[in-house]
Amino acid sequence: MRGIAAREAPELAITVDSAGTANYHVGSPPDRRSQAAARQRDYDLSGLRGRQVRAEDFATFDLILAMDRANLQDLLQIAPADARGKIQLFLDYAPEQPVREVPDPYYGGASGFDDVLDLIEAAARGLLRRLRAQAPQS
Repeated sequence: MRGIAAREAPELAITVDSAGTANYHVGSPPDRRSQAAARQRDYDLSGLRGRQVRAEDFATFDLILAMDRANLQDLLQIAPADARGKIQLFLDYAPEQPVREVPDPYYGGASGFDDVLDLIEAAARGLLRRLRAQAPQS
């Protein structure tokens, strides 16, 4: 999302971050297969480190996007009541995609990481279209 926004919508002042609902990979870089697939599309994930969602994220961010329904439910459970409206499925921004959840490619082959990137790119572009449409016109 960060890379697509920088290249395709530099006029939008957005902040993008990533966090998990569990603490499995806190402090760890992305999976090497994820980094390799991303590198093939000119995204550099090497500086990223895993972190867990924090209470302040619900106040800091205007949108909190879940990759799948399980994480969506986890986020809704931990979010303050007044922040639940900002939690959505990421693929809601890619209605043309045949799936509603981004699958976890971890236990599959390398092609799964490419498939995930296809879904993420589609949703990122859909979100950018929505943000452009909502941006004040100057």
